[in-house]
Amino acid sequence: MALMQTSNPALSGDTFRTSEATYGESMTVSGTVNKTGLLVLCCVASAAWTWSRFFNALSTGSPEEAVSSVTPMLVVGGIGGFILAMVTIFKKEWSGITAPLYALLEGLVLGGISAMLEMRFHGIAIQAVALTFGTLIAMLVAYRTGLIRVTDKLRLGIVAATGGIAVFYFLQFILGFFGVHYISINGATPLGIGFSLVVVVVAALNLVLDFDLIENGARMGAPKYMEWYGAFALMVTLIWLYFEILRLLSKFRSRN
Repeated sequence: MALMQTSNPALSGDTFRTSEATYGESMTVSGTVNKTGLLVLCCVASAAWTWSRFFNALSTGSPEEAVSSVTPMLVVGGIGGFILAMVTIFKKEWSGITAPLYALLEGLVLGGISAMLEMRFHGIAIQAVALTFGTLIAMLVAYRTGLIRVTDKLRLGIVAATGGIAVFYFLQFILGFFGVHYISINGATPLGIGFSLVVVVVAALNLVLDFDLIENGARMGAPKYMEWYGAFALMVTLIWLYFEILRLLSKFRSRN
């Protein structure tokens, strides 16, 4: 059997391989889907809370006060979500607890950032949500019907592209401290929009790799707790995809 790979750090090639021989209940695709739905609900619930807090503050104060009201949640959600993601990756058997907590914390970030952009671009949040879930469904249909076949070349290409994007974002973050900013890429320029389109496509293709690896995990008889881990991995990709779509839409709206 060929080595399974994905550019999602939560789903490495050996994620399920160590659990081929298990006792008791095994992982199923349907179980992973159900748990993914629960994680999405957790994320939406905390996002709605942060969203409501922002617009309640905006209705009684200035935009600056509204931003200040959700800034602590953004910090807690961002740092806490990253820590829980690392814990989940290295302690997969804890994923039944850490994955829902991760979804709740990331929801704080999604809700806060979405509200800030909604204040500037009315309707952008619902557009991003619709496009994210539309992309999820489209990728699932493409995978299930065989329209997109997960081959070794496809895996290698997606992994390389995702790695390149990650390195670029990291370097951009570091260089930002020295006053170096890529305005042409981050702004609403043709180059910036083109770059965001490419990133959205790469993020969407990561969903196909996740579907394939989860299906293989169920076939290999991974333990039941890996359903939570598989759901967590899908959430990582979905959250990334949502942010990239939100970023792309904001660039389009900035040009109007």
